[in-house]
Amino acid sequence: MTDPRDDALLTLIELLRDRDYHFVTPTPATHARVIARPDRREARSLADMLGWSLPFRLGSVDPTVEQLLEQAAMLREEAGGLWRSRIRVSSLYGCLFCHSAFPTDDSDAVFFGPDSYRFADLIVGELSDCQLGAGHLIVDVGTGAGVGAIVASRMCPQAAVAMTDINPQALRFARVNAVAAGVEPFGLLTDRLEGLDGTIDLAIANPPYLSDDQERLYRHGGALHGGEVTCDIAEFILPRLAVEGRLILYSGSAIVNGADRLWEIMNRLAAANGCRLRYREIDPDVFGEELENPAYQEVDRIALIAAVFERS
Repeated sequence: MTDPRDDALLTLIELLRDRDYHFVTPTPATHARVIARPDRREARSLADMLGWSLPFRLGSVDPTVEQLLEQAAMLREEAGGLWRSRIRVSSLYGCLFCHSAFPTDDSDAVFFGPDSYRFADLIVGELSDCQLGAGHLIVDVGTGAGVGAIVASRMCPQAAVAMTDINPQALRFARVNAVAAGVEPFGLLTDRLEGLDGTIDLAIANPPYLSDDQERLYRHGGALHGGEVTCDIAEFILPRLAVEGRLILYSGSAIVNGADRLWEIMNRLAAANGCRLRYREIDPDVFGEELENPAYQEVDRIALIAAVFERS
């Protein structure tokens, strides 16, 4: 790392790993319910501080961790002599990932949650027989905290891996997380893969798939009840797939009157680009609270889907 702040983040992750730190990040709704409990007013452990995003008094939990957070510019002072970490650190597949603290309200927040675990599981399942070696390219589109790139690189360690995102904060965290995991991908601040030449052997993506009034980068999927970004990714990735290349998409689809519009669009894109499509629901009903929003008045449910394109 070249930035002292990033060096401090990397040292923090290494320290936490040595101390056997572990935290599984729940949904925002679950997180809010847990920290609303009367005994969750101040942090009493590293998990409270760096997982549940609870405030703390300097010196009350771990001065070394506090010092590293300060060096990384990831400490925020609050009223009443309290401080709070600007990041969370979560566990996944033996790695630790830094990402934005709760609540993720900022427009450039870097999200990590249950989708990250399901996305990782999808990649592991799809790459269990990975044949990609030197000279092959894996691209994690909209990398966020870097989960896709890191998991895919560990499954196919000889292939080159690129992380792309339109959020500089995401690329910063992804690079730190990758180095901590012993992975060496390269990052690109790009929207539609500008600056990345050649064909792609494997593309993976976990795009935003909700309709978000605040249009936060990690959450807002645009039109089609949040499915627009997913369709855009498939549209610009599929023509660039190499022969026998794959695109693994993990996303959400709004089911309206029993119909899955995303499935219809994915099928058309597959046919137009000479690809086979495997499409399935991973979870039939998530984020049910979103149906109370005006944007979802006609939606029956939001399903999590896996769409895997394979070029002949």
